Amino acid sequence: RPRLFTSLYLFLASLPLWLCTFTLSVAVCAVLLLPISILSNEVLLTFPHSYYMQWLNGSLIHGLWNLVFLFSNLSLVFLMPFAYFFTESEGFVGCKKGVMARVYETAVVLLLLTLLVLGMVWVGVALLNNTARESLYDVWECYLPYLYSAISLFGVLLLLLCTPFGLSRMFSVTGSLLVKPGLLENVEVEMNCAAFEEASLSRKLNRGSTSCRISVNVEPLRMQFLGIQAKRIALQMRRRASPWQRNLFYPLAMLLLLALTVVCVLMVCFHVLELLFDETAMPRGMGDPRLGTTSFSMFGSLGAAVQVILIMYLMVSSVVGFYSSPLFAFLLPHTQDTNLTQIIGNCVSLLVLSSALPVFSRTLGITRFDLLGDFGRYNWLGNFHIVFLYNILFAGLTSACLINTLTWTVQRELIRAFGIYINQSKCISKASIYMKQCLTGRYVYGPVS
Repeated sequence: RPRLFTSLYLFLASLPLWLCTFTLSVAVCAVLLLPISILSNEVLLTFPHSYYMQWLNGSLIHGLWNLVFLFSNLSLVFLMPFAYFFTESEGFVGCKKGVMARVYETAVVLLLLTLLVLGMVWVGVALLNNTARESLYDVWECYLPYLYSAISLFGVLLLLLCTPFGLSRMFSVTGSLLVKPGLLENVEVEMNCAAFEEASLSRKLNRGSTSCRISVNVEPLRMQFLGIQAKRIALQMRRRASPWQRNLFYPLAMLLLLALTVVCVLMVCFHVLELLFDETAMPRGMGDPRLGTTSFSMFGSLGAAVQVILIMYLMVSSVVGFYSSPLFAFLLPHTQDTNLTQIIGNCVSLLVLSSALPVFSRTLGITRFDLLGDFGRYNWLGNFHIVFLYNILFAGLTSACLINTLTWTVQRELIRAFGIYINQSKCISKASIYMKQCLTGRYVYGPVS
């Protein structure tokens, strides 16, 4: 019995982490939902009479969409609030402190929050429709779809703000991970400068720690020395890169990012024209998916593969833009320095972005695969003005961010390329002065000015 009680205590204590893990799993499934559906359709088109592909059908894909919709809303409405309230709870006043007291308090607070949200939705629907519904069936069929529509609209608007900014930030993030060509940065010169600064700081630290006549504040010097040492080690790793990695990978990565971004903008512009002349371009729900009958891209399997790549690229860009924006930069997790409340906030944010990705992709016309299950029941999807304005805003914001990024990047790299020669002359003069002072024994313990 004590062993069973200990196991239950440990399980309840780690319950928020398990809920966060489940939420992240649902977010990954929501991201892969549309790519798996598109690829399944192309597989059935390629092998229409294959015995090994009989398990892959429309009912399976439709069931996956319904399950992802159910678990994503369950995580957003119940599981993540429960994890947050459980983390912040301490038990009711006068009750015995413990895990079960925290569970009781969390359940009561979550129940009150649910009643509050349902009441606000009830009032909002009554004000919009001038009717009030009272039965539980009407709550399930009327109020919850309105709540889901509001959550999805919030996620799609968040993607509209984060994705264009993330598309522009992808260039700088990718550039920081790759080794740039020698025309854009001279790793040898920068490493020599870092080595000289490290040697100067090292000798100054040794002098300050051994001498009693000179009063030196050692802690700032030690922090500066560690920063210069880390910079030198990173530059050594970059110098070991092969010429292929230095001169080929960086231009190819930049060209690939530019091509993907331009293709996204062109597809959205083409979809704007489709909205003006074709009613079938509007996003809508599809009740019975007939997979394997026709391709959802005019270019066949190649176009479907491009659609999958663009959907994944937009998701990565939205995450980069979300964590790069000033409003959500505080949620950025750090290794061994992220509290549980911040983890819950990250899980909720990623789930909102990923669950809105299918609606986002279909609204922009990245794919013609119609929304399945409850994803197609959102009320605002049939509004032409909202969909048209959304496409115009995305194309305009993405183009503006891309032009701004490219112009500022070219200016910065030109200034940096011209500044390389000035840094080389400074480093050469520093190195000559340092060697002369070492040879004559008149070295001054400090950085050479």
